[in-house]
Amino acid sequence: MAAHISLILLEDVENLGLAGDEVHVAPGYARNYLLPRGLAAKATPGTLRLLAARKEKIEAKRAADLAAAQELAAKLAELEISIAAQAAEDEQLFGSVTARSIAEKLAESGFAIDHNHVKLEAPIKTLGSYTVDVKLHADVVVPLKVWVVRG
Repeated sequence: MAAHISLILLEDVENLGLAGDEVHVAPGYARNYLLPRGLAAKATPGTLRLLAARKEKIEAKRAADLAAAQELAAKLAELEISIAAQAAEDEQLFGSVTARSIAEKLAESGFAIDHNHVKLEAPIKTLGSYTVDVKLHADVVVPLKVWVVRG
């Protein structure tokens, strides 16, 4: 089994670290995901200098992303969406409501949210009212009221 590789993150990576952090990852993860996408670079003195030069820009981008996420969260907190679905007499759906269908309904309402940011523990399979978390930023999670109604 190969040893871990030491990298410096150039961008924030969810569940791994923030830009500027030194991380130790498996060689395959580095080679196949982080390095080709430009999310990380090998930990060298040159990389450290590059990162020091970009530090202010990274901090400004983080602050702007957080402010935008908080502004969007304020708008989403007031929103309730209704999804019409076919259901049997016992209120069981003939399909299910997934994170993707919630994201599509949000897009119809004018909110461009990726379905990966809608956090559902399991697909919704019955009629009713649900509270679903939408993760807009590492520090901003907003609850969204979802009504599943007979359609």
